[in-house]
Amino acid sequence: MRRILILSALAVLCAGQTSNRGAIDRSTLDPTCKPCQDFYRYATGGWADKNPIPADQGSWGTFPELMDANLERERTILDASAAPGMTGDRKRLGDFYSACMNTAAIDAAGARPLQPALNRIAAISTRRDLVPWLISAELGRNLTPTRIVSTPDVNDATRIIAGIAEEGLSLPERDYYFRDDAATKAIRDAFFQHVTKMMQLLGDSPETAAAEARTVFDFETVFAQSTLTRVARRDPYQSDHDMEFAKVKELAPTYDWDAAFRLLNVPESVTVDVENPEFLKTFNRQLESAPLETWKTWLRWRVLNAGAQYLSQAFYDEWFHFSSTVLSGVTQQRPRWKTCVAAADRSLGDTLGKLYMEKYFPAESQRRMQQLIVNMRAALGDELRTADWLEPETRKNALLKLDSFDPRIGGTVKFRSYSDVQVARDGYLAAKDSVELDLRRFDVAKIGKPVDRTEWSMTPPTVNAYYSSQRNSITFPAGILQFPFFEADADDALNYGAIGAVIGHEMGHGFDDQGSKFDAAGNLKNWWTDQDKANFEKRAACVTNQFETTDVGGGAHHTGKLVTGEAMGDLGGLTLAYKAYHKALAGKTAPVIDGFTGDQRFFLAWGRVWAQNQRPEEQRQQLATNPHPLAKFRVNSTLENMPEFYAAFGCKQGDAMVRPVAEQCKLW
Repeated sequence: MRRILILSALAVLCAGQTSNRGAIDRSTLDPTCKPCQDFYRYATGGWADKNPIPADQGSWGTFPELMDANLERERTILDASAAPGMTGDRKRLGDFYSACMNTAAIDAAGARPLQPALNRIAAISTRRDLVPWLISAELGRNLTPTRIVSTPDVNDATRIIAGIAEEGLSLPERDYYFRDDAATKAIRDAFFQHVTKMMQLLGDSPETAAAEARTVFDFETVFAQSTLTRVARRDPYQSDHDMEFAKVKELAPTYDWDAAFRLLNVPESVTVDVENPEFLKTFNRQLESAPLETWKTWLRWRVLNAGAQYLSQAFYDEWFHFSSTVLSGVTQQRPRWKTCVAAADRSLGDTLGKLYMEKYFPAESQRRMQQLIVNMRAALGDELRTADWLEPETRKNALLKLDSFDPRIGGTVKFRSYSDVQVARDGYLAAKDSVELDLRRFDVAKIGKPVDRTEWSMTPPTVNAYYSSQRNSITFPAGILQFPFFEADADDALNYGAIGAVIGHEMGHGFDDQGSKFDAAGNLKNWWTDQDKANFEKRAACVTNQFETTDVGGGAHHTGKLVTGEAMGDLGGLTLAYKAYHKALAGKTAPVIDGFTGDQRFFLAWGRVWAQNQRPEEQRQQLATNPHPLAKFRVNSTLENMPEFYAAFGCKQGDAMVRPVAEQCKLW
């Protein structure tokens, strides 16, 4: 439900590479490929040839490499936290990591940690028993078709209201249940086999397990028919359905909403945003008409699927096979310590993140980032003031939104405690369940209260960044503020071409096809004149069409309207970064370093942060589900619209990297 636009972690550079302080490593280039023909290959081809995808990764590039390096840093913190003598949250963090690493205890327990939940499902004997089970599951992981959550009110960004989110699908998104292409059919076949094997691990016979797999798929297909598409979810108006509590009960009267809200201590007086009313109606029909045994089979599967990665090796292996091998082409599991470090970051992220910042985030990085953001904000202000297609009213509102941007760097200033989480080193799933219970209580306790603007949606070690349309904030965790994205004392060409473009990307989300629908205060409100809105939509449509019509290989294409926002963020962000870079030069000519001009190094810095090799399976999944374009096209398709790039490398009309003038996309 929370509407946050995020720059996904999609790509990295070669492992162990060290900074050259303003230099471009020529060994990462492919000089046999001309920059005006395929800049992505020119900028990253040498690296790609020398860096095959590790067996435990779906892709390998700048992002996963930096994430791996951060896992190493976090590991040192966790090892120290697991030592004797720790107290409070520090001890809790060490115990959680140790519980995950205690594979002997996990294997000895087998499926026993699931047994209490499975016994309760087995005890459901009438339809009257079903709803109480579903209500009780609200306190745990995502097991049920709907979920009560906290969400910012899109119509009043100062307050948190209740939301009813649609859940319940096991496949990556709704269209996996319906598409008829060979690859999707193969995934569905693998899903049937996966559910069958998992149910057999619980002790069911092969015949029974196979029938259960069909039941699970058919049951979820009904829900998938009412689930919003990925494109629809990007439109905030399609998921904005504020209503009173009584109206929610009218949509799904068979569910006991009174009991659910009481269990979560959510007052019935709050406004409720139902993400998808049609889905709620489907949920009610399933409660009324789906056979009780169908519900019980599906709930057993949900409990098993949610817990499998925390169980013994046989369960983990089968979970990994489908989620990683089938969907992403990954054939080898990560070392256990990496799995456990990532789990600790997801589960007790504030405790780990605070320690990470103290150890790995210097004050100089904070200061330099603040200056970069000031310069990027000034560059965007110049664009808004001089855009000849904006009328005075729209220009005023746009500048007000820019002035209201809330930049956040490094990590939250208010780290939460996990004092209610119970952790024993011989009970990993129980520890994870305690974390989930604590998280659920923390989440729903926000409902009915003012928005806490200090809250972050990412932990400090995260290699990522994001824009929140309802907080009008841009956020840069400490994890991404490292080479090759950023160095406090690096050459401006490299910093602006890399992290500067990321800053511009996140700022640009405030004015993309989705963020542009929110005003300076974070409210869903049209602040455009009709003429300006039409002009803006025409510019957005240019980007949509570019990605919709570009063949990414084998006749495949992006879904244009799915990637429009992120592609606009890239184009606007890199354009702003270039202008800010030249503003920082203050009329001076950048030095030539290693044979490259300042402008050339700026664009090479942009290209190298997206260096990536990717498995076909992961690429297919990204095209189907991810609003971010493939790495190659984040680079090339963006640069194809930039005359500044043409000039830097001497590109001319007729070159592959130069779009015809009439087709070049421009945002401001």
